[in-house]
Amino acid sequence: MSAEQTPAPDASTAPPRPGRLTAAAALAALEGLALAAGGAYLFVQGLTGSPDDRRQAVTGGVTLIVLALLPLLAARGLLLRRRWSRGPAVITQILALPVAYNLLQADSVAIPAGIVLAVVAVAALVLLVNPATTTALGIRGPGGAEESHQR
Repeated sequence: MSAEQTPAPDASTAPPRPGRLTAAAALAALEGLALAAGGAYLFVQGLTGSPDDRRQAVTGGVTLIVLALLPLLAARGLLLRRRWSRGPAVITQILALPVAYNLLQADSVAIPAGIVLAVVAVAALVLLVNPATTTALGIRGPGGAEESHQR
C-alpha cells in the first residue's frame, strides 16, 4: 500500500491535532464563509436589487459561491488531517494576496478589508507550512519517500 493509499489513523490512536492545524483550518473556513456570504449578497442583489447589470451580478454571485467551496473543503480536510487538503488551502491563500493588494489600492472603505485579508492570508500560509502542521498531515519533505524505502 502506498503512502497516498494509507488510511487516516484511527481517532483513538492518533495524537492530538496541533493547534496550528486547527487554526489554519479555521482561517480557511473563515475565508470560505466570507466568499459564500459575498456571493450570496451579490446573487440576491442581482435578483432583487437594481444593479447596473443584473446578469453580471448574478454570475458574480454564483462564481463567488462556487469559489467558496475550495477553502471550505480544504478546511474540512485539514480538520480531518487529510494530506491533500494542504494544497488547496495554500492555493487559496496565495490567490488571496493579490486580491488584498487590489483592495489596499482602493480609495475607499475597501482598505480595511484588504488589510484583514492580507493578515489572514499570511497567517494561514505561515500555519500551513509549519513543521507541526506538515507532520500532523503526514507530509514528508523532499527525499522522504527514499528514506522510508531504505529502512
